[in-house]
Amino acid sequence: MATKEDVMKVLQSIYDPEIPVNIVDLGLIYNVSVDKNNNVNIKMTCTTPYCPMNRYLQQEVTDKTKGIKGVKDVKVEMVFDPPWTPDRIAPSARKEMGIR
Repeated sequence: MATKEDVMKVLQSIYDPEIPVNIVDLGLIYNVSVDKNNNVNIKMTCTTPYCPMNRYLQQEVTDKTKGIKGVKDVKVEMVFDPPWTPDRIAPSARKEMGIR
């Protein structure tokens, strides 16, 4: 059975093409759940609703999550409430990016 931790580990391998930080540390993943049938639901956002990478990132998340052993289906929902802010960036990524 796939776990939330399995999904988060895979998501950490996906980088925003415009920012050299993975989407988990960037704070783009709002929620991950795995049901008893190994269906994965992910709520994520982008830095802006008009980000040209929205579809690309959504497809990467879907494809890589489907590659986890045992996963049957993946639903990725793009949400923009609450809106993303730089405050969502993980402290380690903030340091790497030179943001205080």
